[in-house]
Amino acid sequence: MSIDAMTEIRASFFVECEELMESLHDALAILDAGDGTDETVNVVFRAVHSIKGGAGAFGLDALVGFAHRLETVLDELRAGRLDPTPGAVRLFFQAADMLHDHIRAAQSQDAPPPTGEDVLRALEGLMQAAPQAEPEAVDFTPTGLSFDPMLPQWTTPPGTSEWTIRFRPHAGLYRSGNEALLILRALAGLGDTHTTCIVPPALALDPATAEQPQLGWIITLTGDVSEADIREIFDFVTDVCDLDISPADDAADGSATDGVAAAMASPDAIPFRLAPDSIVAAANHDDPPATSPGVGEAGLAPELQPPPAPSNAAAPAPAQPASPKAEPDAAAATIRVDLDRVDRLVNLVGELVINQAMLAQSVTEAGMAENTAVMNGLEEFMMLTRDIQDGVMMIRAQPVKPLFQRMARIVREASTGVAKQVRLRTEGDQTEVDKTVIERLSDPLTHMIRNSVDHGIETPARRLAAGKPAEGVITLSASHRAGRVLIEICDDGAGIDRARVRDIAVARGLIAADAQLTEAEVDNLLFLPGFSTASQVSALSGRGVGMDVVKRAITALGGRVAIASEPGVGTKFSISLPLTLAVLDGMVVRVADQTLVVPLSSIVETATLTPQAIRRIGRSAEVLHIRGDLVPLFDLGARLGFRQARAAGDRVVILTTQEDGGRAALIVDAIMEQRQVVIKGLSRNYGRVPGVAAATILGDGKVALILDPSDLTRSSPQTAIDAIPLAG
Repeated sequence: MSIDAMTEIRASFFVECEELMESLHDALAILDAGDGTDETVNVVFRAVHSIKGGAGAFGLDALVGFAHRLETVLDELRAGRLDPTPGAVRLFFQAADMLHDHIRAAQSQDAPPPTGEDVLRALEGLMQAAPQAEPEAVDFTPTGLSFDPMLPQWTTPPGTSEWTIRFRPHAGLYRSGNEALLILRALAGLGDTHTTCIVPPALALDPATAEQPQLGWIITLTGDVSEADIREIFDFVTDVCDLDISPADDAADGSATDGVAAAMASPDAIPFRLAPDSIVAAANHDDPPATSPGVGEAGLAPELQPPPAPSNAAAPAPAQPASPKAEPDAAAATIRVDLDRVDRLVNLVGELVINQAMLAQSVTEAGMAENTAVMNGLEEFMMLTRDIQDGVMMIRAQPVKPLFQRMARIVREASTGVAKQVRLRTEGDQTEVDKTVIERLSDPLTHMIRNSVDHGIETPARRLAAGKPAEGVITLSASHRAGRVLIEICDDGAGIDRARVRDIAVARGLIAADAQLTEAEVDNLLFLPGFSTASQVSALSGRGVGMDVVKRAITALGGRVAIASEPGVGTKFSISLPLTLAVLDGMVVRVADQTLVVPLSSIVETATLTPQAIRRIGRSAEVLHIRGDLVPLFDLGARLGFRQARAAGDRVVILTTQEDGGRAALIVDAIMEQRQVVIKGLSRNYGRVPGVAAATILGDGKVALILDPSDLTRSSPQTAIDAIPLAG
C-alpha cells in the first residue's frame, strides 16, 4: 500500500474517532442523568472498543493500552458487576477526556500522550470494590461444555439464514488490542450461535508461548443476518486472522474458499462444542489468569474458570466492534470529503450566483418581454441556482454539538480546580453553523465558560446559605435568530457585583472617579484589557486576560457579545454571529445615490414614511409611531455619512429586528429589489467597519455594502428606546 493511501486511511481513522467520541459523550451524559439502559452502556463500550481496534491497526500502542484498560472496566459495567453511580460516571467522563487526549496526541505525533494512570487506577479501584460472585466448589463443571464430537443437530427456523464461520487468529490480532472473546460475543449477539473450539493435540501450556494463538473456532450462526453483518464484526481483524464465512450448506459440501477449513480440519485437532454461556470462558485469551502456568486457553481447566451466570440472569449484550448506534439500519450513509474541496465548491457557487444576477440584469436591460422562453428559462435557472446554493451551504454547515461537548470537559476541569460543584446543561446543540465559525469559537467559549465557573458560580457553602442547591448550573445554548446565530452562556450564580466592578475600574485608572455609568456600561468594563475582579491569581483567572480576548475574537468573526446580569440570580453572556460566511438573501436599497444591501432575515416590514408618524424625543432623537408602538428612527444616509439628515418626504422606512428582540426603523430613499447576494469579507483589508457586515458584487458589476442593522443602531442613545407603548 502506498504512503499516500495509508495516510488517507489514517486520517479517516481519526475522523471516525471524533464521531465515536461524540457518541461516547452522549451515552455518558445519559448515564449521568440516570436515564441509561443496557444499550446505553453498550454504546459506551463499543465506542472505546472500536477506537482500540483501529488504533491497534496503526500500531498506536499508548492509545491501545489506555483504551484496553478502560474497556476492561466498562466490561464490568456492562456485565452488571459495577453500578453506574454518579461518582463512577464522573470517573468515566474523566477517562473519556483522557482518551480524547490520547487520540489527539496520536494524531499530532508531536507530543507524548498523557498516561491517565490516576484515572485508570481510580476506575480499577471501583472494579475491585464491586461485589464478586462467590466461587463454586472445585469439582464444579461448567454446563454447556462437551468434549463429544458427535453433537445433536438442529434445524434452521423458517425465514432465517445459517452461516458457518471459520476463524483462527494470528499473533497480530492480540498485539493490536483485539480479543477473540469480544468477537465471539458479538457474533452471539447476531443470532443463535453454536461454537466449536479447535484445540491442537500438542497444546503448549507454557507461559513462554501464552501470547501465541493456538486455537481456532468454527461457529455456526443462525438468524436473520447477512454476510455483511458478520463481516462487520471482523472489520478490525481481517488482516490478522484466517477467516472464512460461507452458508452452512456450502460449508457442509466442503466448498469453503480460502483454505481455512482445511487448516482447521486437521485429523489431530480436538473439537469441542461451547454453548453461548460458555463463550466467556472459551475465548478469554489475553486475560492474565488464562495464561498462567497450568491453566492454558479455552476452558481446558474448567475447575479454574468462573462459574456461569445463573439461568435467570440477563445475558451480556454483544460487543460489536463497530460504530455505536442505537438503530444500525437507520444510520444514514456518509462520505468524508476534504474541507478544501468543499471550500472550492462554495466559491464556485458564489460565482454562479453572481453570474446569474448579471444575466438577469442583462435580460432586463434588453427589454425582454415577460412569458417568453428566455424569461421562463431564466426563472428556472434562478430557482436551480438557489437549490444548488442551499445544498452547498448544508454541506458546509455543522452542528455545534462537538464544540459544546468540549465545553463540558472545561466545566469539569475548571470546577474541580476551584472546588465547586458545577454542571453544564446544553440546549440547541444541533443548531448548524458554518464550520469556520465553529472552529474559531472554541477559544472564546473556553474563556467564557471558565469565567462563569470561577466568577459566576458561588461556592457550595455560599449557595446553600443563599437557599440555592449546592450544585451550580451553566446553560450553554445555541439558536438561530434574526438571520444570525445566537449563543448564550447563562449561569445561576451571584450575578455581577457592579459596585465592586466600578471600584476596581477606578482603582486601576480605567475610568474617572466621578464617571456616571449605566449598568450596561459598568458591565462592559469587564471587556477592558487587563481588567479582573479576582483578588488573587489562580489557575483560572486573576491575570486580567480573558474577556478582552473574547471580545476581539468575536468581533473578528463579525459578531457581537453582550452581558445581562441580575444580582443573586445569575449572569448571561450573549454572542451574536453571522449564520454563514458565503451567501445571504438581501433587500437592495438606494440611499443618497448609493446602493446598499440589508439582510432580509433582519427585516420585519416596510412602510411609506409620513411626517405624521414621526415623534421627537429630546433635542435630536426621533421615533416612529407605528401600530401603537414607538420605535427608534434612523436616517440611513445620514447615519452612514452619505448626506445630511433630511425631513421626511417621499421615502421608505424599513423596520428591522435585533437579537435582543428590540426593533429599529431605517429611512431609505427607495427599495430596488430582493436578491440573493454573495458575501465578500472586508475585515482582511479594512478591519472592522461599524455598521457594515461585508460587501457583494451586484448584477451590473458594481460593489455594494452589506449592512449590519443591529450594529448601525446599537451605538446610539436612541437604542435605549424600545417599542414604548403609548398611553391611551
